[in-house]
Amino acid sequence: MESSTAQQVAEYLLQIKAIKLKPENPFTWASGWKSPIYCDNRITLSYPNIRTFLRDAMAQEIKTRYPEVKAIAGVATGAIGIGMLVADALDLPFMYVRPEPKKHGRQNQIEGHFDPAAPTVVIEDLISTGKSSLQAVDALRKENINVLGMVALFSYEFDVATKNMQDAAIELTTLSGYNALIDTAIATNYIAPDQEKILKKWREAPQLWTPKA
Repeated sequence: MESSTAQQVAEYLLQIKAIKLKPENPFTWASGWKSPIYCDNRITLSYPNIRTFLRDAMAQEIKTRYPEVKAIAGVATGAIGIGMLVADALDLPFMYVRPEPKKHGRQNQIEGHFDPAAPTVVIEDLISTGKSSLQAVDALRKENINVLGMVALFSYEFDVATKNMQDAAIELTTLSGYNALIDTAIATNYIAPDQEKILKKWREAPQLWTPKA
């Protein structure tokens, strides 16, 4: 993704507090990791101008990279909203993929009509390690769906995510990422230089990081 787009996305996420930076009072992720950053991209759906910008940027990226695409799949639940917007912009069928099959009813993991012959792009809102995103890819592949690649709004740009995507033979494209976020936060005085050091150190080994590290 172009640096100008990455910067603009980062500015939007900081502006609406979809991304919060609290190096001195860190968050605790579901994994148990302590983190100076928390990202909730679902907030973007509440801002028409921002969601339109993100929709158009993702749609253009998909048209450029995957002109043969015939369907869009969103990863539940965070990417259902933006995925549907992108599918609408491209005039393509939309489905979404649950983390696991429902326990009742038809016990679907993939919701919506899908054609295994339709080359599909997966939409994700956030990439950390990539494992939950790749669970959706696995579910699609089990139905013999040709997954062309994945496009996400934001990535923490962990090395483990890059490796996981490579191991799964999935091409990942993101509109913005951690490095662009930090550069933008510094340029806009959102964080101080000493906070920048904390945020960069956390990313080196997030599973080991502590607030005093």
